[in-house]
Amino acid sequence: MNRSELILKFSEFANIPKKKAETIVDTVFGEMKNALDSGDRIELRGFGSFVNKEYGSYTGRNPKTGESITVPPKRLPFFKVGKELKEELEPVNKA
Repeated sequence: MNRSELILKFSEFANIPKKKAETIVDTVFGEMKNALDSGDRIELRGFGSFVNKEYGSYTGRNPKTGESITVPPKRLPFFKVGKELKEELEPVNKA
């Protein structure tokens, strides 16, 4: 599902105009981005959580030239699926 499909589904479900649904979706995602920018954790119970992971610098290799380069430290968002969603998506093992 992409952003426009989400907006359409939300509009149909809530029985509101698409423009209003788009504003709501953009606001939610904007606030999630702001929270991650601030270093906050986002937890959606039953779904999962988003956190920033810190990665230290390391020596890498340019694949084109083979030259060694230093990759600077970085911070990237990471999603961890929640227990309830994971259990719902996993096939049930029947013995």
